[in-house]
Amino acid sequence: MSIISKSDLFKRQITLSEISELGQQKLQDAKVLVVGCGGLGSPIAVYLASSGIGKLHLIDFDTVAITNLHRQVFYSLDDVDHYKSECLANFIQQRAPFTQVSFSTQALTKENASMLISEYDIIVDGTDSLPTKYLLNDVCVLEEKPLVYGSLYKFDGYVSSFNLLQEDGSYSANLRDAFPVMNTDVPNCEEAGILNAIVGMIATAQVNEVLKIITGIGKPLANKLLVYNALQNRQLKMKISSIIEKEQIASLFKIETYFDAACGTQNPDWQISPAALKVRLLDTERSLSLELIAVVPNLKVPFKVSQTIPIEEFDASTFTINPLKTYVMVCQKGVNSYLATKKLKAKYPTLDVLNLTGGIRSY
Repeated sequence: MSIISKSDLFKRQITLSEISELGQQKLQDAKVLVVGCGGLGSPIAVYLASSGIGKLHLIDFDTVAITNLHRQVFYSLDDVDHYKSECLANFIQQRAPFTQVSFSTQALTKENASMLISEYDIIVDGTDSLPTKYLLNDVCVLEEKPLVYGSLYKFDGYVSSFNLLQEDGSYSANLRDAFPVMNTDVPNCEEAGILNAIVGMIATAQVNEVLKIITGIGKPLANKLLVYNALQNRQLKMKISSIIEKEQIASLFKIETYFDAACGTQNPDWQISPAALKVRLLDTERSLSLELIAVVPNLKVPFKVSQTIPIEEFDASTFTINPLKTYVMVCQKGVNSYLATKKLKAKYPTLDVLNLTGGIRSY
């Protein structure tokens, strides 16, 4: 392969008078952290590297699953069961010679977030975990780092640039100004479903925000939340006012756990393994005492469930119980089913309630 020059690789971008060599150098000097390497994070990372970001770090503890591939298009069949962050870093190394890319397979937690975030200029949220989104937001406010936010729900996408330094020395609105309370009952895309086109559109909108912030061109989505609906091709911008002070977030940070069942520890006493459930279902007499509850609509299961109660509608106070039954909560990955298990155990501590460990994906 012949020697590649920056002027050749980024020629079409440098040709833009708003970017030019000066803007391209700003991109080369930038250090960006991408948290989450799934539907949003993987195209974000590839596009940022292809744009000439000088230093890029990727964080994701998850591995590639076959169900990821319809929307996480930078992974291949050969990547299944391998760490997403590592596969993505390898892909980027093959096409972005001027980007120093590194990766981590550890989960972002309250304990390590400040250390991981502190050395980067811009943080990009590519996660599908609400607790992690609030953790990122709160640490970015405390560390005074800009956060480019993106999220998805079925056919809708949301984008904003939070915590940007403004001309008067103050910082723009953050996630808690837009959504003060964390609603942990909202299912992620694996639970609720997602159209792949909206994933790519929101990811590139986030990339666009990062490029504008670094180069200083255009108008970032500061104090605004862009909401886009793919079915109607309709978008709107919601104004966000800065209400939550840094001191308030510092107080919240002290007491909040930011616990996410997807990457945290689940109570082992509330679990039933796929193997154990199979044994009980094959035992005709023992299976009669089981009540299987799906907490995700249209969940494809290899057994009959007694009823389906979507996690966002799951209310333990209205749940009719039979103390002689063993309730097994089921979802795709064992995350929302664990939330339902916790709700039932909180209401009925002595009730026999179990979570299918790893969900149907592990069955």
